[in-house]
Amino acid sequence: MKKNILFYALAAALTLSSCASKKALTECQNENKSLTTSLQNTREDLAAKNARLQSLEEQLASQKAALAAQTATLAALQSSLDKSLTNASQNNISIEKLVDQINESNQYIRHLVEVKSKSDSLNLVLQNNLTRSLSKEELKEVDVQVLKGVVYISLADNMLYKSGSYEINDRAAETLSKIAKIITDYKDYDVLIEGNTDNVPISKQNIRNNWDLSCLRASSVVQALQTKYGVDPKRLTAGGRGEYNPLESNDTALGKQRNRRTQIIITPKLDEFMELIGKAPETE
Repeated sequence: MKKNILFYALAAALTLSSCASKKALTECQNENKSLTTSLQNTREDLAAKNARLQSLEEQLASQKAALAAQTATLAALQSSLDKSLTNASQNNISIEKLVDQINESNQYIRHLVEVKSKSDSLNLVLQNNLTRSLSKEELKEVDVQVLKGVVYISLADNMLYKSGSYEINDRAAETLSKIAKIITDYKDYDVLIEGNTDNVPISKQNIRNNWDLSCLRASSVVQALQTKYGVDPKRLTAGGRGEYNPLESNDTALGKQRNRRTQIIITPKLDEFMELIGKAPETE
């Protein structure tokens, strides 16, 4: 009898111990799954921030280059003025005539500067309005820059599309609606939607390669802007550049991530811009 009692007691203890071990194992597995998900999210957030930092560094470098170009232009104008004064002295050109020529040149230069300043100011306002309308989460996947008088809005592919597809996903709707609002407000600008991919080959039904994928993605955005958000289709152009317009090397995961993007490029209408510039003043 005592042996039976001892046996049952040991069996009960082993059962309880086994249950406790299974519970602990389940808790450890759940905790590991949670930590793995958190680690993945942290890595993605870090990659997005690194991409944003690099984009800002590129924009700063572009602005420095533009400043250097303007400085060189001013130096060239000063050299031209000095040369004109020297020629006038050597050829006995009247001071009045020379002053008239200089005034005409200065007037044209001021006109060009005013036109460029107007264009740059409008583009900076457009950039600021769009940036302010986007949430912090959206800004991790949307990059807005003004380069050489053109506004570039770069959107990450995983924010816009389902994986390996050209179908726009649901979470992109709010961001596209904000971009469409800006495009609608600035009616004197044309809009090019440009698809870009990394160099990883793709072959699916009706998608032969990255050329197809980039064009189809650009077309999807164009049609969404037209049908869902009321953007005038006459202002829109869709184009794909496949894997042949990379921002970075495709040798790293971060490089591939940056290269997989769709750019919305907003530019002043060329004919109206040329009308603003007008003709150069005639000089003898």
